Amino acid sequence: MHELSGRRVLVTGASGFVGRHLMGAAAFAGVEFATLQNVDIRDRSALQAEVASIRPDHVIHLAAQSFVPRSFEDPAGTLEINLMGTLHLLQALDSVGFSGRLLYVSSGDVYGAVHESQLPVTEQHPPAPRNPYAVSKLSAELLCLQWHRSNSLDVVVARPFNHVGPGQDAAFVVPALAAQVVAIARGQRAPVIRAGDIDVTRDFTDVRDIVAGYARLLVSGTSGRTYQLCSGVERSVRGILERLLALKAVDAEIEQDPSKFRPAEQRRMVADNTWVSRDTGWLPAIPWEKTLQDIIEEMESRT
Repeated sequence: MHELSGRRVLVTGASGFVGRHLMGAAAFAGVEFATLQNVDIRDRSALQAEVASIRPDHVIHLAAQSFVPRSFEDPAGTLEINLMGTLHLLQALDSVGFSGRLLYVSSGDVYGAVHESQLPVTEQHPPAPRNPYAVSKLSAELLCLQWHRSNSLDVVVARPFNHVGPGQDAAFVVPALAAQVVAIARGQRAPVIRAGDIDVTRDFTDVRDIVAGYARLLVSGTSGRTYQLCSGVERSVRGILERLLALKAVDAEIEQDPSKFRPAEQRRMVADNTWVSRDTGWLPAIPWEKTLQDIIEEMESRT
């Protein structure tokens, strides 16, 4: 993307699932990436020194504790990373006279329970978080937008919905299911899939499409605006599992484990991507079948 070529972009959380894809994405060709070297965003003074050394043109703030079950186990730690870490970043940028764009990566989880009659959810739907992770992300959103209003910081907020792809931690649902399918296909386990509640639906997008959306928002998003990044397609976890089984020609019994059911679970979810498409031209481009095939192949390469 020529508008970003030659720009120094600081990526927090660069070593994570999304960060690794972002740093290698064609949409960011020509970008000079900077990352935080052994700096914890909870350490305000260390972060300030690092930002002063980097002097970024733009920032993509990915760093977060993003696993919802862990946020119930450690809500204080989740808030410390996701909210206070964002505050420290804003303060560090302010201290060096940063004049570029900050893309804050939030989450579609901030909406909480959305009634089926209000689907697909839009950016105008009032947030109502139902877990500490979502509370932390919404709080950091508001902090960034306050900085936009009071300090004239150029901020764009992204609310991505579920994103999947090669390299995702097996603690997440799609790679967890894919790992079991691969093991069954290899004869390494009995033909039984153990899963949580697979009869929920979600709006899944390939992570590689999501990072392309971040590039578009960095260039073309409207300052001070919040954008949803999503496919606009409602997919059930059961349907995804069935496709994974079909890709490996595997038959298996499905055992649902109630202990894996999440508190405050949203039964159905699908979102609207009209705003981001209108303002930036972004829409998902990778076929869903390719996403699942790539996840399977990456799982096979892990063992």
